[in-house]
Amino acid sequence: MRNLKAVFKKQLKITLKNPETLIQFIIYPVLAWAILWFMTMDYEAYAGYVTAEAQAAIDNMIDAINAAMPNMVTMQATIFAGMALIPVVAAVLAEDIEKKRLRFLSMAGVKPASYLIGISGVMLLASLGTSFAFSWIGGFRGADLWVFMGAMMGGVVVSIIIGAMIGMLTKNLQSAQGLAMPFGLVLGFGPFISQFNDRAATVLHPLFTQQINVVADILDGRNDAPLWQSFAIIGANAVVFGVLFAIVCKKKGIKG
Repeated sequence: MRNLKAVFKKQLKITLKNPETLIQFIIYPVLAWAILWFMTMDYEAYAGYVTAEAQAAIDNMIDAINAAMPNMVTMQATIFAGMALIPVVAAVLAEDIEKKRLRFLSMAGVKPASYLIGISGVMLLASLGTSFAFSWIGGFRGADLWVFMGAMMGGVVVSIIIGAMIGMLTKNLQSAQGLAMPFGLVLGFGPFISQFNDRAATVLHPLFTQQINVVADILDGRNDAPLWQSFAIIGANAVVFGVLFAIVCKKKGIKG
């Protein structure tokens, strides 16, 4: 337990001092809020400052965006869960392996399980605040807020597992970021595309990030699928990637 706390505190300090990592947990909800504000603000208040033609063009553009993009907050949430976390976690492990930090931790008696739990704990803590921000900005309140946060945190757990697996499979930070990018693009931007294409939504249905979209649609009344089904799919993703992670951990290890 003492080693776990030490790893957690170490990673927390490193994360707080690293703006490149911190921005990943902040920029996506801020961007979601900005886009939502742009789409819902009262442009009538500015009618006196623009011509009637410009006002009509603005109104038409906003209507088109609202029609084409049913849930901008959810899109940013899935991009965060799929694209932001995986490279961050992969980079943490790859950097520790590359710089031989894990060898020193192992010599100090830190078990691999304590290291992984400590790193994951920091990522979960940071993601908890981000998930709450997405839920609040998205207008979810009461039980709906906790349901959406549950879906988000389930996706976060799977992303952390994938990121840790990639970090162990690579030899250095650069290769970890390169390998994490394809995963991030599919898991993050796949659900983004599915909001415009029903066929893509069907193909991507088994992915945990797509189920965050589905949960948001269910809560908004746009989908009548049972909630348990989405959480079951997210849980199945966690099991599948968890097994793959265990295989990689057994064969590769995290000591570099």
